[in-house]
Amino acid sequence: VQLVESGGGLVEPGGSLRLSCSTSGFSFGDTYMSWVRQAPGKDLEWVSGISRYRATEYADSVKGRFSISRDNAKNTLYLQMNSLKSEDTALYSCQTGVSLGLTNRGQGTQVTVSS
Repeated sequence: VQLVESGGGLVEPGGSLRLSCSTSGFSFGDTYMSWVRQAPGKDLEWVSGISRYRATEYADSVKGRFSISRDNAKNTLYLQMNSLKSEDTALYSCQTGVSLGLTNRGQGTQVTVSS
């Protein structure tokens, strides 16, 4: 199983970024996928999830600003992040399922929101 995130970077408050997660080694189209994040000194936080049927869920902190999507033909997960705030600064990772414990999770891509 491999999950590789990309698309992170430095962005000003109010800006946008689109994260991607390329996957292999499992049945992506049949798997619930999530984005999680970890800010310095804080616990891992679930951000958003999408089912195999493309039903989406969001943490209250990102609802209305972030949008999760998937391309099953490309085995790729996305996270469109708009209206970014300084508190969104974190290492963003994609993973299978919703558990914040042991699961298949990528190494992450850093998102820094700062002026």
